[in-house]
Order: sequence, then C-alpha cells, then structure tokens
Amino acid sequence: MSDTHKVLFIEDDDFLRSLVVTKLQKNGFEVATKGDGADALALINQEKPDILLLDLMLPGVGGFEILEAIRNDATWRDLKVIIFSNLGEEEDIQKGEALGASEYMIKSNFTLDELVEKIQSMLA
Repeated sequence: MSDTHKVLFIEDDDFLRSLVVTKLQKNGFEVATKGDGADALALINQEKPDILLLDLMLPGVGGFEILEAIRNDATWRDLKVIIFSNLGEEEDIQKGEALGASEYMIKSNFTLDELVEKIQSMLA
C-alpha cells in the first residue's frame, strides 16, 4: 500500500485540467480526472480518492448535484471535497458549505501552488 494520496479532479476545462494534473503529479499526488459530471459517483467508487477537487459548472450533472449525492452516500459521506469553481457569489459559497463542501476555492483567487498547499494541509 503506497502512501501516495489520490486526487480525483472533475473539471470540464481541458487546459485548466491539464495544468492542475501536472502540478499535482509533480507534487507526488496520483490524479484521476473526468471532464463532466456524468457518472461521477461511479468514478469515485472506482478510483476511491482521498480527496475530490470539484468544479461546479459541468456539462451533464453539475457540481452541486455531485456533492449532494456524495454526502448522501454513506461510503463517501466523509470524503474531503474542495469546490474549485469560478462561481464566487455568496449564495454559491453558502450552498456549497450547506451541502458539505470541505473547502470552497474560487479559481481566480488562488494560484496552483496555493491549491496544492490546501490539498496537502487537508490530507495531513
């Protein structure tokens, strides 16, 4: 059993997804990704991540719906979930917190280094 942490990143922006994956891998994380929200729970069950990095605006099933499904699933209820989104309105943040997001990060407010530090501190 390795001590490598697995991050599942659900993000529809290909460019951002590749940047984040590269950055996380360079920092020693194993990363699985998906470009849309469909089948997200099946992917979580398959990948068994230590932490989920979740965009909200996704084709198919949105991030809020995915988060709600995770929190309603006894297996994954305690999975650490970082919402990583451009939706920065107070009501979006409150909704994310109400649905049980571990952390809410607005993409434009954070560098990739800060994202990595947040993931590392949450998994420490």
